[in-house]
Parts: sequence; structure tokens; C-alpha cells
Amino acid sequence: MTKWLAALTKPTGDVLPVRLGTTRRAATGSVPTRVMGFDQPLVWVTLALLIWGLVMVYSASIAMPENPRFAKYTHTYFLTRHVLWLGIAFVAALLAFQVPMASWEKSARWLFVASLVLLALVLIPYVGKVVYGARRWISLGPLSFQPSELAKFTVLLYAADYMVRKMDVKEHFFQAVLPMGGAVAMVGLLLLAEPDMGAFMVIAVIAMGILFLGGVNARMFLLIATVLVVAFGLMIASSEWRRERIFAYLDPWSEKNALAKGYQLTHALIAIGRGEIFGVGLGGSVEKLNWLPEAHTDFLLAVIGEEFGLIGVVCVIGMFFWLIRRMMHIGRQAIALDRVFAGLVAQGVGIWMGFQAFINMGVNLGALPTKGLTLPLMSYGGSAILVNLVAIAVVLRIDFENRTLMHGGQI
Repeated sequence: MTKWLAALTKPTGDVLPVRLGTTRRAATGSVPTRVMGFDQPLVWVTLALLIWGLVMVYSASIAMPENPRFAKYTHTYFLTRHVLWLGIAFVAALLAFQVPMASWEKSARWLFVASLVLLALVLIPYVGKVVYGARRWISLGPLSFQPSELAKFTVLLYAADYMVRKMDVKEHFFQAVLPMGGAVAMVGLLLLAEPDMGAFMVIAVIAMGILFLGGVNARMFLLIATVLVVAFGLMIASSEWRRERIFAYLDPWSEKNALAKGYQLTHALIAIGRGEIFGVGLGGSVEKLNWLPEAHTDFLLAVIGEEFGLIGVVCVIGMFFWLIRRMMHIGRQAIALDRVFAGLVAQGVGIWMGFQAFINMGVNLGALPTKGLTLPLMSYGGSAILVNLVAIAVVLRIDFENRTLMHGGQI
């Protein structure tokens, strides 16, 4: 036994020294034997948002069976499904963390093609599931999957890979921008056919953000931004129900809008107003009692505002701000280590989470027109939770590889 222990502890020439927070690795670049070098505060903030979201999903949905439309559901129906999706998402995130960034880069184009296939499949009758007039889900037995959530992640990977491949022509508009614009346009056409303009907005911002961070000429970037703004303006102008949403947002309290297109916004504002500074207490929300539609999904922040007050809303905003800032820092660190693809992916996840959280918070607070986007990591929605956790696991993998390289290891 003594000889065996001595053999294990004896230093050898093919093993790098181990420091706290790093892993021991052979000089040949083998897979690490222990994983300690990852951003623990990032993990804890993510877990805090997930746990708080779980509690609030239960609080916001507990009274839904009292509505005749949900009479067949139990009081824990949405809680149980949310917990099930969290379990699936944690397993998927653990698996995603094991995948090196080199493998994500090699498979980026194929994953993008796979997401296009899924977006096309969801439009086929009896394959895509229709909810509230929109065909956005594919049924998987007792669960449903939303391909548009996966598309956000795959477009991000594809855009980062595209910028690395086009590094030498990024000053030329037609060679650098138009192919990426065509890819986003294909995704946009499929999403607008569902329809899902909110997901298309997020995907367009992700692609634009990565193009900008990847070094595309500022004049080109402004041109792309102008084209997108005009395109979204035309989409709104050509759709009567989208125009009604905009006008309802401008004056939600009018007699015409308060019980129609402005109904959700007015009740969200009532909920936040009732919460005042410290809130009415967990479980004390009145608006969730079948007054505020989609209280457990798009308008979860309004329930947080009612039950936890201004303090709760500020805490949620602060946690998202820290999370996004940390992701951007990990991305800059990767680029400084000459890992451009990994850096753009980490910053792209930050743009994605930040923009979607900004839109959701703006809608709940009445600062932006109503748009069906959930609050990342917190709102009810299995597909979103799954893809969000996989994306964060990829960011943690990037940070792990950064730390490994900075401590002299190989990836």
C-alpha cells in the first residue's frame, strides 16, 4: 500500500503542476481528470434565477385550475412539468459542458441546418401543434418542443463560425454580410409563417451583434440595422393585429383598449403598482387569480413585482445584469487568447439573454409594446429552459478552456 501511494504521489515529467481551481492534465492534451476550473459565481447566479423562477411559476399558476379553460389540470400541473423540464435541462447542460468548443465549431453549420429542418417540420399539419392560433410546437408525447428556441442557439453558433471563416473579407459587404443575411432571412421566413415575430427579432439581434463584435465595418453595420428596422416596420404596418398592439401600448387605459389589446398590459401594471416597494408577500398576488393572462410565462415579472415589490424587480434586473456582464467578460477573455469562435459564442449568449430579458422586462413594465417573449431561466417553458441551460453550459465550457490555457494546460 505504501509503495502504491508513493507511486501515485511521485511527480512525473508528463504531468503539469496542479493549482487550486485548475485541473491536472497530461502534456498530450488528454481529457481532464477533474473539473474544478469553472466560473462558480456564474453557476450560483444561474441556480438562483432558476430556483426563484420555479417558486414563482408555482405561485403564478396555482390558481389556474379555477379557470374553466384549465379545469382538468391540477394545482401542481405546471410546477410538475417545470421540474421535469429542469431535470432534462440539467442533464443536457452537463453533456454540453463535456463537448470541446472545437467540436461545436465543426458542427455549427450542421446544427443550423437541423434547426431549419425542425422549423419547416413544425409548419406541417399534424406535426406542428397549434396553440392560440400559432403553430410553434412539436409534440413529444406528454411534452412539447419549440424549434424556434433551438434556432436561437444554432444561429448563434453559425454566426460565430461564419465570422471566423470570413475573417479576411469582413470589409466587403457582399462577401461578408449578404450570405449571413440570407441565412437569417431563411430562418425569418419560417418563423413568420408560424407566426413568431418575437423569436425572429431575437435571432436578428443575435446575428447583428455577432457581426458587429466580429469586426464588420461600422458603415455596413448601420446599413444592416437600417434594413432590419425598415423590415420590422413594414411587417408591423402590413399586419392589422400587430398595429393594434402598438396602438394599445401607446394608450392601454383607453376604453377601447383596456378590455381588448391593452388588457394584459393594464393588469401587469396594476400588479406592479400593487406591489409598491416591498410587495404583498409570496403567494399574495391578486392579479394571478385569473386576471392577468400568461402570468406564469410572459408576465411572470409582473407577479414578482406584485409579490416582492420594487425590491424584487430590482434584484431580478441586477442578477441578469451581472450574468450578462460576466458572459461578455468570458468572451473577451477567450478572444484575447486567440479563440475567436469561443469568444463570439460567449458574447452572443450574453446578447441573446440580455436582449430577451430586456424586451420581457420592458413589456411587463409598460415601456415596450406587448410581445410574446419569456423571461430567460425564470418563466415557464420547457424548450426555453432546456436551450438556455445548454447555452450557459457552453459559456462555462469556454471559461473552463480559458482557465486551462492560462494555467499552461492544453484543450
